[in-house]
Amino acid sequence: MLAKVGLRANEVATLTLDDIDWRSGTMLISAKNRQQTRMPMPSDVGVAIVAYLRDDRPASPCRRLFLRTLAPHAGFASGSAITMIAGAALKRAGISGCVHHGAHLFRHSLATELLRCGATLSQIGQLLRHKSHDTTRIYV
Repeated sequence: MLAKVGLRANEVATLTLDDIDWRSGTMLISAKNRQQTRMPMPSDVGVAIVAYLRDDRPASPCRRLFLRTLAPHAGFASGSAITMIAGAALKRAGISGCVHHGAHLFRHSLATELLRCGATLSQIGQLLRHKSHDTTRIYV
C-alpha cells in the first residue's frame, strides 16, 4: 500500500476492514486534515490483502486491517509503527543512504516511478492527494 498506492503511514495504520469495498475495488482512506478519499485498489494490492487476511492476520475482533503480531492483537496506535516496520524492512534489504527513510521513502519512490513512466505532475499529485504542484515537485 505504501509502494503501490502511495498511502501515508498513518493512512495504512488507520485503515479498517470496513474501508475496503471489494465489489468496486476501492478503499476509503482517512487522509490528512480528517478528510476521507475513496481510492482505487490495484488488483495486486487486493491479492496481497487477501493473502494477509487469510494467512497472517491474527484472530481479533479489532476492525483495523493491520494488527500487531504480538498480543494484544490490536491496531497500531499511529503511523509511527508503520514507519518503523518499513524502516526495518529497508534495512534488511540493505537499502540505506536515502534522503527519506521508512514508510515515506515508498511514497517518494512511487512518485519518481510514475514520472519515469510518463505520468504528469498533475496526475502524480492527484494520486498522492497533494493540494499544490510545488509539493508534488518535491516528491519527484
